[in-house]
Amino acid sequence: METKILNALKWSGLGFLEPLIKLIQGKEKDKNIRLVLRQIVVPVLSVFIFLGVCNFGASYLYNKERDIKIEKTRSVQGDAAAAQMAECIDSGDLSCKPNSLPSPADVKQGAISLWNDHKMISEKKSAFKEKTAAINKQRKEQGLKAITYTGRPSFVDQIITSLKTVFAGFLLAAFFAIPVGIVLGLSETLRSSINWIIQILKPVSPVVWLLLVSMVVKTVMANSDSDKAFIISFISVGFCSMWATLVNTTMGVSSVNPDYINVSKVLRLSVFSNIFKVILPASIPMIFTGLRITLSVAWMVLIAIELLAQSPGLGSFVWEEFQNGANDSNAKIIVAMFVIGFIGFMLDRVMMFIQKLISFEAK
Repeated sequence: METKILNALKWSGLGFLEPLIKLIQGKEKDKNIRLVLRQIVVPVLSVFIFLGVCNFGASYLYNKERDIKIEKTRSVQGDAAAAQMAECIDSGDLSCKPNSLPSPADVKQGAISLWNDHKMISEKKSAFKEKTAAINKQRKEQGLKAITYTGRPSFVDQIITSLKTVFAGFLLAAFFAIPVGIVLGLSETLRSSINWIIQILKPVSPVVWLLLVSMVVKTVMANSDSDKAFIISFISVGFCSMWATLVNTTMGVSSVNPDYINVSKVLRLSVFSNIFKVILPASIPMIFTGLRITLSVAWMVLIAIELLAQSPGLGSFVWEEFQNGANDSNAKIIVAMFVIGFIGFMLDRVMMFIQKLISFEAK
């Protein structure tokens, strides 16, 4: 019974509760108490400590910004105006609230505000879709483009746009880097002759790739109605992030056990059979390590590229909130920061899960 419960916890993602279950069962209490403290109590305690530190820092910066604002008002308008400013700030009036680092409570309110904004925009989209359904049906019959909603995207829409862009860039990077890495790994001559190009292009900044890709795409697709901003963004992401996969694939293929190669020669396998039945299975751990790094890099550079290119997505959202300067803008930026970090963490977990499914070590 205990084994079934533990297996169910692991499959449900609640494996960290295993020590607690064992403690309840009453076996090896001292050892299980230490496990509970290490795996449950300490992590939960660290969350509260983190929130406490953030709250303390936010309060300190708020009070400092408050004093600066009051003193500035006193130096320009006098003591009476400074007293009014202090009274206004202490009353909680948003019009005179210091614009400093938000507290955890402010961040929570910012998250609620973003979610309410998403629901409002979703309702507008639904109403627009119903309103234009008949017209779009006629336009489709006439071979014309449908009328689409062009209003402001919500925060959730920005997340979805960023995920689409990063996956497109990741697939482009994998599509290019894995085949090229296999070829370079199989040929020492090619590897030594092309290595200098890889070492030069690998550290190039996302800004430079964005500019180069923009030049090419805008020229090649000058007469196209396609979404150029999306194409520029995902190609730039692909070029910035593909190097880890390329290098790891090359190293993985070149370091395959020579005995495996000799066996394939004895069996007289064709080139493609040798690659797919011997080389790739033996190189999967290295290739997936590169893919995990590539996906992480792609997610990081995507935010910068969206910010620079002003294309829809989380990067653009953060920049717009920074320029907006509203009282809740800082809180929304912090919400975006945690969302970006959480998505990056989940993407890495997904890649690790896929690697375990298809690698020999998992079997």
